[in-house]
Amino acid sequence: MSDTCTFCAIVAGTESADRVYETEDTIAFLPLAPATTGHTLIVSKTHVSDLWHADMRILTPIMEAALKVSEALKRAFNPDGLNLINSAGAAATQSVFHIHFHLVPRWNGDGIGDFWPAGEGLAPGERSRIAEEIRRNVDTDGSH
Repeated sequence: MSDTCTFCAIVAGTESADRVYETEDTIAFLPLAPATTGHTLIVSKTHVSDLWHADMRILTPIMEAALKVSEALKRAFNPDGLNLINSAGAAATQSVFHIHFHLVPRWNGDGIGDFWPAGEGLAPGERSRIAEEIRRNVDTDGSH
């Protein structure tokens, strides 16, 4: 737990939240400024700053909770789609530095717009070069 983390305070019960689901390892609650009806945060009860600092012990319960809550959102609101969003670092718009995932129900014409900017593609051979760079850097020792 972190004394300065809003999500740790919610986990501890010292800050209120509209909780919708909870397990031994996770908590799901509504954000203060939801993007759509049903927008829900899935948060680890263990303070880890972001995806790059997490391991399977942290991520597995989060994904299990995300699946369970996403099914509840589907039954409750019948959305046309759903975004599962995680941001790691300020450049990716992370504003609370405690690992969490957003479940954002989506409807056609909901006004959120395209999630990805238009791209121009890659120069010949660039995709292969990028793929090779990622392959060389994948952690194969089982730590994540």
